Amino acid sequence: MYREGKSSWMKHLDFTILDILMMELALIGAYAWRFDGLWLYDEDIYRRIAFIALLMDICVVFFTESYTGILRRNKYQELRHTIAHCTIVFGGVLVYMYATQTSVVYSRQMLFMFLILFVCFSYVGRVFLKRSIRRRKLQDKNKAKMTVVSDSHSIDQCLYEFAHDKYTEFKVDGLVIVDKDMRGQEIQGFPVVATADTFMEYLRTNVVDEVYINGNTRTSSEALAAQLIELGVTVHVGLINTKQMASERRIEYFGDYIVMTSSMHIANARQLFVKRTMDIVGGIVGLLLTAIAFLIFAPIIKIQSPGPVFFKQVRIGKNGRRFNFYKFRSMYMDAEQRKAELMAENEMQGNMFKMENDPRIIPIGHFMRKYSIDELPQFWNVLKGDMSLVGTRPPTEDEFEQYEYHHKARLGIRPGLTGMWQVSGRSDITDFEDVVALDTEYIAKWTLGLDVMILFKTIGVVLMGKGSK
Repeated sequence: MYREGKSSWMKHLDFTILDILMMELALIGAYAWRFDGLWLYDEDIYRRIAFIALLMDICVVFFTESYTGILRRNKYQELRHTIAHCTIVFGGVLVYMYATQTSVVYSRQMLFMFLILFVCFSYVGRVFLKRSIRRRKLQDKNKAKMTVVSDSHSIDQCLYEFAHDKYTEFKVDGLVIVDKDMRGQEIQGFPVVATADTFMEYLRTNVVDEVYINGNTRTSSEALAAQLIELGVTVHVGLINTKQMASERRIEYFGDYIVMTSSMHIANARQLFVKRTMDIVGGIVGLLLTAIAFLIFAPIIKIQSPGPVFFKQVRIGKNGRRFNFYKFRSMYMDAEQRKAELMAENEMQGNMFKMENDPRIIPIGHFMRKYSIDELPQFWNVLKGDMSLVGTRPPTEDEFEQYEYHHKARLGIRPGLTGMWQVSGRSDITDFEDVVALDTEYIAKWTLGLDVMILFKTIGVVLMGKGSK
């Protein structure tokens, strides 16, 4: 019988419980410090805050996966992650207080002492728990004994990849070389214990918990695996070396096939649900702003340039999908026809057009574009699902037709109203390759927290009038 490894946010339930205990201890300590040794849970309003903080902590763990890779972090990395985790929880508590209009009844000194103690207690607790887990993983008596089956040509690479990791649940106890007799020799410090012909006899007379079969060993590896399973041994079959693949990988099932799925970034259903919820809420709020802007700017657009108020254009979305893209019209009606005449003055190097003081823009259009008012109708695209609040800006069809292979990477996610390059000095970026680099960095490093950060930065960029010129 084989114990399957825990996955998802439950994998680090021990750290979740630890942080909750440290948080409650910090609340008790801060309250006792502020109110001369009194007990926190005797007062209803502070007892309520203890419960809200607990819910906030669980939500942060659930949505941000803050314990991913926790055992690999050094002390300085752990301090940074601890501060971030505790600050988000504390921020959630403050939002609750202001939303319920109860912030005035709580002691500010007590709250900020709580944050300080929460960080200190949580950090110390994490360090000691990690030390305990690592010590346990180093104890050989808790590890399964694994035998590695491989040929002589690939055994070195095979052992190098995983056999020397100190923090696994197994230890390599012996090697079986199937293409030659190397019994009595050692490879990277591990003894060769059998050949293909003597392997079954070795299994019969020695302790073997698990067997790893290198996928390059032989075509009959499936038959060998089936035979080993009948003997009660847990079998691992190496299917593919992922060293040259993207770091984001998942094992999935397509019918009766086990497949390795790899991508620039793999988001879980929980993250995508939250992102889409943000889009829907943002889309509804944005359309209300669009309605107000329509009442103000539609008459001015009509007067300065007779024609439709809205500009509709086919843009390229996720992985090449086409959709109708909407804006308030900020240019004269013949703007697209005149674009070819102005290409010589394009300030962007590459597959994107940008021009300072574009003569195709109507007078009110300069103001609208400076404060990104012309972009407001795209909230309809967000609500429909063609776009997201945050993503990569969708190219036009003619820009897309000129893309090189690596440019299409920026279309690996749903396009957005705003994105990484828009808040990274977009008025100063003149090379399309820089745009591609920022967009692919966004896709590879995407988190919900990154989206929230970009949205806040976008608000600042818009209010300061650094929109598209």
